[in-house]
Amino acid sequence: MTFKKASWPRKLRSTEWYGGTSRDHIYHRSWMKNQGLPADLFDGRPVIGICNTWSELTPCNAHLRDLAQRVKHGIYEAGGLPVEFPVFSTGESSLRPSAMMYRNLASMDVEEALRANPLDGVVLMVGCDKTTPALLMGAASVDIPAIAVSGGPMLNGWFRGERVGSGTALWQMSEDVKAGNMSSDDFLEAEQAMSRSPGSCNTMGTASTMASMAEALGMALSGNAAIPAVDSRRRVMAHLTGRRIVDMVKDDLKPSDVLTREAFENAIRVNGAIGGSTNAVIHLLALAGRVGVDLTLDDWDRLGRDIPTIVNLMPSGRYLMEEFFYAGGLPVVIRRLGEAGLLHRDALTVSGRGVWNEVREVKNWNEDVILPVERALTGQGGIAVLKGNLAPQGAVLKPSAASPHLLTHRGRAVVFEDIDDYKARINDDALDVDETCVMVMKNCGPRGYPGMAEVGNMGLPPKVLKKGIKDMVRISDARMSGTAYGTVILHTSPEAAVGGPLAIVRSGDMIEIDVPGRRLHLDVPDEEIASRLARWQSPVKAPESGYARLFHTHVQGADTGADFDFLKGQRGKAVPRDSH
Repeated sequence: MTFKKASWPRKLRSTEWYGGTSRDHIYHRSWMKNQGLPADLFDGRPVIGICNTWSELTPCNAHLRDLAQRVKHGIYEAGGLPVEFPVFSTGESSLRPSAMMYRNLASMDVEEALRANPLDGVVLMVGCDKTTPALLMGAASVDIPAIAVSGGPMLNGWFRGERVGSGTALWQMSEDVKAGNMSSDDFLEAEQAMSRSPGSCNTMGTASTMASMAEALGMALSGNAAIPAVDSRRRVMAHLTGRRIVDMVKDDLKPSDVLTREAFENAIRVNGAIGGSTNAVIHLLALAGRVGVDLTLDDWDRLGRDIPTIVNLMPSGRYLMEEFFYAGGLPVVIRRLGEAGLLHRDALTVSGRGVWNEVREVKNWNEDVILPVERALTGQGGIAVLKGNLAPQGAVLKPSAASPHLLTHRGRAVVFEDIDDYKARINDDALDVDETCVMVMKNCGPRGYPGMAEVGNMGLPPKVLKKGIKDMVRISDARMSGTAYGTVILHTSPEAAVGGPLAIVRSGDMIEIDVPGRRLHLDVPDEEIASRLARWQSPVKAPESGYARLFHTHVQGADTGADFDFLKGQRGKAVPRDSH
């Protein structure tokens, strides 16, 4: 930790808009004053943006307006001027074809809004899955002082005396209906219990994982990740975040100071310990690319391979985010890693202190929720990165959510050319499939879907489910929901739509999976693979215009984060020329 505070007071970026007597300075100030702002608010104090992903189309974030008001209280108290503004909100539950398709668009919205406006710092109001990485990516590209505050998870769902994990229960119950173990009426009744309060998913899905990643990276205050959305302490967190951003501007503490190589290594290990979503891989790779940190899939495998999963939450375990918070939340997990010598203790956080100083005195209040290492859900958590002739640039699997007996497996491929082919054939009793097969789905990657949708956790065929089988090996170039589970191999790169080997797999081919050996192999002679690839033609056509065309043309592979090629790196905070 080598951060040195800037001198204060000093001339701030917003002064270029508000700090003078010229016609243009008066123009900028006078229009702001139509909101009833006193003249002395333009005296050179920090102007803090509140970048809000509130939207009624993003249910996870529909309560963020209230939290933004709490942030404003803190900013005013600390001597800043808060200004709230909206940005594109990537709602996971409604956006089609995939919220992932719009993550990069939202990051561009954030980046350009921050650079073009008179802002000295920003509070990032995040929650739903893609809003957290999108806002962090946009803020990192500009590199003004920035801090995230999450909306928090929903309260526990309950149905007939059992915990209902958002998303996880949906996948489980859907399979039970197909297997004949649950009626459609019961499924509809359970729907009422799945989302019973404001907030994001109450499992360790992508939203809670990315809230944890923001905290582990040091981009949010300690304790931010787990506080339930409706708990009064979530409002306190927002209030304190508002206070803190003003001091960050005075100190000139920027994302580039926090998002170091050490911070990303800490986050990867934390992800393993919490049983975090595979989606964290793609988002952290993209974020690292914005700040110039050379993070790779190999880093994910190397750093996470021996991390025990000690957070007993669905989809890997039993409990939900509400219990995680009561047990002590993410600070307890980070302390455990620090005690095990698996933490860069001096990594700087937005508090201005090293991460170890934030967690060294926290306590674990429930060892059934945050487990001792000797009772870990799995001794080797993290993310397994598999490579081989089927995934030359890598594929990922979450061991804590997989079936141990399938981690080494050889099976006959049952191939679906795309998601439509899968939906058309999966329920057909004539489908030649059994539990020993390997289900393969193509053309669901960044370009193929488009947008790399969360369809990789393919539901099993009813004929298999009716045997009592709960899991099969599944392989695709898609993602899966962080709330999902199973022996699911994802992000296979290069994707099928650009001619990766996945594109030429045929039903009947044998596939070998060796997770301990990190190998994914198509048992077809090299000459035959080369011959098939030579004859292959992409079934995916480039869109003719619009954002879809931009996405198709510029999106990179999942193995590097699926960011746009022209968004890599930082473009800075230089004040643009005046508009008049």
